[in-house]
Amino acid sequence: MSVSETRADVVRIAVDRRLLRGIAVALAGGVLLALTGAFGMHDVSLAFRLTYWLPVMLMGALWGHLCSRLVERYVDIDARPWLSVALLTLVISGPLVVMVWAATGWFFDDDRSVTLARLPAFIGPVVVVTGTLSALNVFLARTPVQTHAAVVGGQPARFLDRVPFRLRGAVIRAIQSEDHYLRIHTDRGSDLILMRLSDALAELEGLEGAQTHRSWWVAKDAVRGVSRRDGRATLTLEGGLEAPVSRRYAKALRESGWY
Repeated sequence: MSVSETRADVVRIAVDRRLLRGIAVALAGGVLLALTGAFGMHDVSLAFRLTYWLPVMLMGALWGHLCSRLVERYVDIDARPWLSVALLTLVISGPLVVMVWAATGWFFDDDRSVTLARLPAFIGPVVVVTGTLSALNVFLARTPVQTHAAVVGGQPARFLDRVPFRLRGAVIRAIQSEDHYLRIHTDRGSDLILMRLSDALAELEGLEGAQTHRSWWVAKDAVRGVSRRDGRATLTLEGGLEAPVSRRYAKALRESGWY
């Protein structure tokens, strides 16, 4: 599947696994908060607590997902998870305090009134819940180190079936994530396919290589050198292509003899 895929195809895959995982974590948290009667809600029924917490947590999950996409443009979650948690908590909590304040007023005040004087009381609880869920989502989202060994006499890697026709038979040097697409770098040039790197990793089994960054997979035989800038390594591949190495993967790559 190439870049000529319609916009509708991109929209369909926009609801990715991270969003679904974030929603699942938030709803599980909502159930826990309801069951425990958190934040002084012991005096209302469990049904009412669930009716309150589940929509509030869902609202927070959707807002949090949008914020996470913004934060990820500036911070490498793999390299700086705790900084990511702090930034997410800060960015999410401000508007979310107002949302929760308004929702609580609607749920609990008979006249549906919301007094401004009550707003500061929501800051602490929202920050605590947001920080906890942000930490869970950040550490669940960290991609485990992926390495692949060459298979001798076995089935070829399934990913080879996804290579565009004009590149069939070419030597894959690296795979780079670009939004919802993957750019396949080969000795015959490069092309894009519609796929997530997280899905491609499973299909790369059988090709000797490793994930070097949250957005890169590199074939080991393609590496020709390594350089360091600003404390981070960069692999130089055959043909002059450069692939970044995040701190998350650096130790495993060194121990495997990549550089």
